[in-house]
Amino acid sequence: MSFPEDIFTEQEADPDTLANLGPLRRLAGVWESAGGVDINPKPEGPERRDFSERHELQPIDAQANGPQLFYGLRYHTRIVKPDDPEAFHDQVGYWLWEPATGLILQSVTIPRGQVLLASGQAKPDDMKISVVAKRGDTRYGICSTEFLDEAFRTESYRCGITFNGDGSWTYLIETELLVRGKDRPFNHHDTNTLKRIEAPKLNPLAAILKSRAGQT
Repeated sequence: MSFPEDIFTEQEADPDTLANLGPLRRLAGVWESAGGVDINPKPEGPERRDFSERHELQPIDAQANGPQLFYGLRYHTRIVKPDDPEAFHDQVGYWLWEPATGLILQSVTIPRGQVLLASGQAKPDDMKISVVAKRGDTRYGICSTEFLDEAFRTESYRCGITFNGDGSWTYLIETELLVRGKDRPFNHHDTNTLKRIEAPKLNPLAAILKSRAGQT
């Protein structure tokens, strides 16, 4: 990939993030589902765990790295077992879209000591997108605590999303784990189909400009 000689000058951004999210526009809003399935490793073998999920994705103001310009969504997902209010998985991060190149990024932060940055490519009207990260990659990689790296090492991460005709979306997340004491990698995977329960808010700058326009 080539970059411009001028690495400092920023592009002029559109204040309306929702109008510039490309394929990520279909993710914006608040979503819920009780149909999630998690397959995770246990000493006696794979365990299936059903779950309910709430996933909120709200637009942020445009972000720039010099000439590189991103529009994005800040997200938070909370996952619980059926009939149990205590979260067994909590996750925050960003989905980012670079219109100039079609680059998609997902950042993931899990409060058990793990972060990653995954990347992919897509066109604005794509009905399927995916991003991947690999352990050891200094650009799109995975970083874990010493315990996780020794006991449940994540070698790779892939998140694939399909946008469905009814407005819902389905994800499949696959992580290749090296579990201590096991001679083969374990395919830890989660899937769910989410339905929107609330429309997205405007990003802060767009909301401010709309408010000011309404006052004139």
